[in-house]
Amino acid sequence: MVTFKICVQKQRKDGTWPVYIRVTHRGKVGYLKTDKVVWGQGLNEKTREVCDPFVVKELMNEVVRHLERLNRLDVSAWTLPQVMTFLRTGEEDLSFSEFARRYIREMIDRGQVRNARNYEFALNHLERYMGTTNVVFKALSTSEIERWMKSLSGTRRAKEMYPVCLRQVFKAALLEYNDYDRGLMRIKVNPWMRVRIPKAETPEKLAVAPEEVRAFFAAPLPESKMAAPLSEVGHDVAMMVMCLAGINTVDLYNLKKGNLRGSVLCYRRAKTTGARADGAYIEMRVPGILMPLLEKYATGDDDDFLLSFHKRFSSSDSFGSGVNAGIRQICRSLGMRKEDWYCVYTFRHTWGTVAQNDCGASIADVGFAMNHSQGHGVTRGYLKIDFTPAWELNEKVVDFIFFSTGKGRRHEGAAEDDGLFRFSRKHLVRGRVFFRGEELGSVCDIGFGTVEDVISALRGFIPADMPKRSVLLFRIDIVDKGMSAVYERMRGVNC
Repeated sequence: MVTFKICVQKQRKDGTWPVYIRVTHRGKVGYLKTDKVVWGQGLNEKTREVCDPFVVKELMNEVVRHLERLNRLDVSAWTLPQVMTFLRTGEEDLSFSEFARRYIREMIDRGQVRNARNYEFALNHLERYMGTTNVVFKALSTSEIERWMKSLSGTRRAKEMYPVCLRQVFKAALLEYNDYDRGLMRIKVNPWMRVRIPKAETPEKLAVAPEEVRAFFAAPLPESKMAAPLSEVGHDVAMMVMCLAGINTVDLYNLKKGNLRGSVLCYRRAKTTGARADGAYIEMRVPGILMPLLEKYATGDDDDFLLSFHKRFSSSDSFGSGVNAGIRQICRSLGMRKEDWYCVYTFRHTWGTVAQNDCGASIADVGFAMNHSQGHGVTRGYLKIDFTPAWELNEKVVDFIFFSTGKGRRHEGAAEDDGLFRFSRKHLVRGRVFFRGEELGSVCDIGFGTVEDVISALRGFIPADMPKRSVLLFRIDIVDKGMSAVYERMRGVNC
């Protein structure tokens, strides 16, 4: 049981006595500060009892409010510090802005700098909408959040990303401020429970044809008075991205000398290193075509960085912006329409597209080489991975782009074995055989090289007593590509 008493402790030098509310719980004592003081006849100095009727009345009203709040809860198992915390802070307007900034600082301390920027952008946008840099939790009602989200409806990505970021901050605040076991609820309502966050628009596919990539790298650089113009940097970095399995600019910028072991780059992808059990680790062999560029941007012995980009650009973000500006200058010199200009991601997307469409790689092969998690992050966390297949695929892409005149293939559909419906033994293929609409059997595996290989594997499901010249349908799906084709065969004729 919690008891209260109005009291004083020590006299000030000016002769006044600050008044406290003494709190006793389970044999322990604590004191709540008040804004009241007494002196002279307002205090019986022998018994140190407060006699000022106004002070007593005001503080007794406060004691009553404390008792009313405590009576709504079962505090028998609480400690005195928990009671004191509840009495001091239970009614205050907690600052969402202040908590969010602390949350963002902690993200930065953990090395999640790029993600922290997204959280900061989201908070800044909310504060601009609310008209204050001190948004309190009580102001974040469901209707207010929905109105704020409506103001983001014209964006492509922020309409999903910003609410997701701030919802995560709110969840962290609930865990820190609320003690659900003991009923200490400093944040009483979670408005996000009824909020439906819209999906971001699907990003445009930025890949271009191999012929267009060759034209870009063959184009003369725009004239400039600078010793190392942005167009040159953009050209060289685009080449690095194209020849290193679509490496991100932030990873290029952060590479240290220790990341290059012989001719192999060993690094962790900055974007997902904190979210994967394997730390997003990858090893990629540097193809010979890039060696001159590594020498061109090499740093001195007294510099830990592998490449000299940090000497010109203050951060990986400014580096990425500068590279994109240089790429746009080349696109402008080629007479391209502004809406068709390239960026760094054009070359990353093109690498993946060429690897899949023109080099016979499966989607899993592409994801592995581009260091995507592929849903196996935990498994990769305890395996010693052999990255040789990624190196070999990267070499194939480099050879196709820079040492051939082959045209890129775009699969829009499939016809019966007309040269468009193709798969390699690395692709995951599913085959099914049907008779009169009934599925007789199916196979799903890798290792099939041709359509006839799949049909041969399905023949074992055809009943031996099926009449000759019965028509069978074979449906073949290339699971990795999302492509399908149907083939007709006659029992005893071509099957």
